[in-house]
Amino acid sequence: MNPTLPYKISVLVFLENAAGKHLLMLRAKHPNFGAWSPIGGKLEMATGESPFECAVRETREETGLTVTTEDLHLFAMIAEKAYEGSSHWLMFLFRCRKILDRLPPDIAEGKFAFFSRAAVNALPIPETDRAALWPIYDRYRDRFVALRADCAPGKPVGVNIEEITPPQ
Repeated sequence: MNPTLPYKISVLVFLENAAGKHLLMLRAKHPNFGAWSPIGGKLEMATGESPFECAVRETREETGLTVTTEDLHLFAMIAEKAYEGSSHWLMFLFRCRKILDRLPPDIAEGKFAFFSRAAVNALPIPETDRAALWPIYDRYRDRFVALRADCAPGKPVGVNIEEITPPQ
């Protein structure tokens, strides 16, 4: 029987520069310490923050870029069970339509760099990002998909699609 794990709600924001390279952060804290990932963070649930409001706030806090909800496209919602065996996550993935014109300065949470999509595959990234997140981005970034992923330690990440919007 699995122990009861806490549920956390977060956002990830995919930002690009004018050359189409992705902004990633080399995480200096857990989760994902020492791995490259898109920016993001946890919702401020005590204030009733929405996923869009969180994405706007996290983008400003981590990069200095001011965006509005209209600059964001929600392309995926992923429910991750037992991530790293320590918690469940409900993640909202956004693609920012506003171009980032500079590399943000380092922050306490990590340092930044731009990478081509092909270069991302060779980076140290979380295994769930490699198995699910980036393939989801590649396939659905202009649409919407809802998924669930079983991330329990000791077995391969299993991803199940629950809904996809039809192509336009």
